[in-house]
Amino acid sequence: MRKLCLCIFLTISLFPQLLRAKEDDFVRQPPRRVIFTRHLRSDSDPQQVHISLVGKDHMKVSWVTDKKHCKSVVEYGKESGKYTAKATGDHTSYKYFFYSSGKIHHVTIGPLEPSTTYFYRCGGSDPEFSFRTPPSKLPLDFVVAGDLGQTEWTNTTLDHIQSIDYDVLILPGDLSYADTHQPLWDSFGRIVEPYASRRPWMVTEGNHEIEIFPIIYPTGFKAYNARWPMPYQESGSTSNLYYSFEVAGTHVIMLGSYAEFDADSEQYKWLQADLAKIDRKKTPWVVALLHAPWYNTNTAHQGEGESMRLAMEELLYRARVDLVFQGHVHAYERFTRVYNNEADPCGPVYITIGDGGNREGLALSFEDPASPLSLYREPSFGHGRLKMVNETHAFWGWHRNDDSNFVVKDQVWLQSLSSSKTCSRSVNQKVTSPTGNDEL
Repeated sequence: MRKLCLCIFLTISLFPQLLRAKEDDFVRQPPRRVIFTRHLRSDSDPQQVHISLVGKDHMKVSWVTDKKHCKSVVEYGKESGKYTAKATGDHTSYKYFFYSSGKIHHVTIGPLEPSTTYFYRCGGSDPEFSFRTPPSKLPLDFVVAGDLGQTEWTNTTLDHIQSIDYDVLILPGDLSYADTHQPLWDSFGRIVEPYASRRPWMVTEGNHEIEIFPIIYPTGFKAYNARWPMPYQESGSTSNLYYSFEVAGTHVIMLGSYAEFDADSEQYKWLQADLAKIDRKKTPWVVALLHAPWYNTNTAHQGEGESMRLAMEELLYRARVDLVFQGHVHAYERFTRVYNNEADPCGPVYITIGDGGNREGLALSFEDPASPLSLYREPSFGHGRLKMVNETHAFWGWHRNDDSNFVVKDQVWLQSLSSSKTCSRSVNQKVTSPTGNDEL
């Protein structure tokens, strides 16, 4: 009798997911448990090591030590154990109610040579780490992963990411899912260290980074800004919540969904100035990231990015931005080239990729019938890969997590808008096209 009841319960529980399964009979996976990764090194040893790009030939190395006297210094060189250069930096720490962070170190090293492996250690202590700098010219390989969290699904996604080499990881918000429980920031740093210490991770904020508490912490982002400072000053920004960087012929814009964005805001004025500086002859590709989607046919988070879209979409369109990656919705979706809710061959391709492995589970429900603008959508965990092949073409693929394996479920070739004769015409001319297709 118990076995019969269990079978009935499982059938009822899984039935909605079975209904949503695609023709390949893949059953949507449920959430998996949160993993808390403990600190197993000494109090003076570096932990939570991660790196980020600074300018065209520098790298920022960030880490945490429990002891406060440890020096903010990085030794590095091209051979293991032989450190021919050294740089010093600064440090910070913060308190959040009864939690006190360790000493958070940030050191910028360089100049560095492109496509070169460097070995380094932090604070004069082992262990030794290594990273490879990105190339100075195309081709270039990005990994895109959003809403990562720290669950068993997160580990699966990270293992899949590492199984194929890449140059830079970009993340459109929602990192640790600490949500004011500060030890989870430490745990997240330990989970991603084996990956983020080897390749640069460039991130922007999501709603789970806000961590506002009225009166006491009214501005939010206390932990995020202390732990994950990005090169915002180098791009002329006044806030760590939005910035840009360039790597190998690609200009990447990291927008802040949770910073002011109307026409009178600092972010809007910064974006105008940043886009105006791009030389598409030298930088043929422009990619943007943000958290709350501007285009979305999932029933989750409907309309949350609409006011930002109305404020900023025209700026991206006039600049001929090629792709926009979005997070927040825990599913995958790819749109055709779009502008102002219509298919437009000179608009960006919008891709929702908030499926890294978060603890909240998948957003299973999509609007029915599907919009003709939406070319592929699926509620599954996974990550994406964007290969900038040359000045005119790139290849995008979305890799779905199938337990211990990944399966490429969506892929498309993209042409840079800077190489399109149609889109190089005056932006004041309205460009029309048929409904969306996979020739982008």
